[in-house]
Amino acid sequence: MPIMSPGDFSYNRLMAAFPSIPEPPFESAAMQELVWGRRWGCTTDVGTLRSVLVHRPSSEIARVVDPDKYIEEIGAWGDREAGWYWRGPEPPDLPRMQAQHDGMVRALRAEGVEVIALDAEAPGRYKACSTRDAVIGVGGGAVVCRMGARARRGEELPVTRTLGKLGMPILRTIHGGGLLEGGSFAWLNARTAVVGVGIRANEEGARQLEEVLRVQGVELLRVQLPGYRQHIDGLLVMVDVDTALVNPTLVPFALLERLAELKIRTIDLHPDDHPFTINCLAVRPGRVLMSEASGHTLDRLAKEGIEVVSLPFDAVYRGGGGIHCSTAPLVRDPV
Repeated sequence: MPIMSPGDFSYNRLMAAFPSIPEPPFESAAMQELVWGRRWGCTTDVGTLRSVLVHRPSSEIARVVDPDKYIEEIGAWGDREAGWYWRGPEPPDLPRMQAQHDGMVRALRAEGVEVIALDAEAPGRYKACSTRDAVIGVGGGAVVCRMGARARRGEELPVTRTLGKLGMPILRTIHGGGLLEGGSFAWLNARTAVVGVGIRANEEGARQLEEVLRVQGVELLRVQLPGYRQHIDGLLVMVDVDTALVNPTLVPFALLERLAELKIRTIDLHPDDHPFTINCLAVRPGRVLMSEASGHTLDRLAKEGIEVVSLPFDAVYRGGGGIHCSTAPLVRDPV
């Protein structure tokens, strides 16, 4: 039998005196400041927004203007082989898109938000301005998503590079056969989140996200999105700690029941308002940035005490992404 040397004994005593310490946990404020220099991530969709990732529409939009690429039967520009599309009978107006996006950025900065520009868009990825879909802010860091649409596959890399330069921890990158886009995720409160499973997010992507959230004591609800509906942010967006703006014709009844259990009141999208009205962004509890084409819903929100900063955004959302889609929160205050 080997005999322990005096050096082994001293080493063991040394290790016993300086053990590994799992607490406080990774995502605690103390550990975030010590290791990562600041607190990162989000545990709410309405806490004061501190840092957000955006991408100004740029040269990647050029692929859409080919006059031979209009598909009459679906009322959109597109290329089925390449996998891209653009809604409506007219091609994008890039100068107008840029002007409206710049207006959104000014509004964010006026609210005291740190606006971070994407390091560089993936070549030819014409929907790169919808930064929401490539990354989800969670407690202590980020989950990098895996895009469902093949025309968007590749947006993940510049987002990852940007987060790396910032020093934001990446807690998971969706991999394998998982699909997940940030527009299909919402925080309901600090202990409850929801993912919309459908054409752009599958069960495997939800399972991988759930693994990260479970460690933090967060329950992840799943709802099946109707038909070819892409993201849950066309059905529901939180606008205050206890208030959600919902499209009552699309949101599943089971989710409405769960919202009631969580004591979250709902404000219905007015049927005469544009569907992208619901695609708004809370900058702090009870204050949101919203498309200006939302008159009736604006009145409903005002009656419920929700403050609205109204912005022109129609040139951008014609490409399929509103204000919510165009912003990826990286840091929010807890509520």
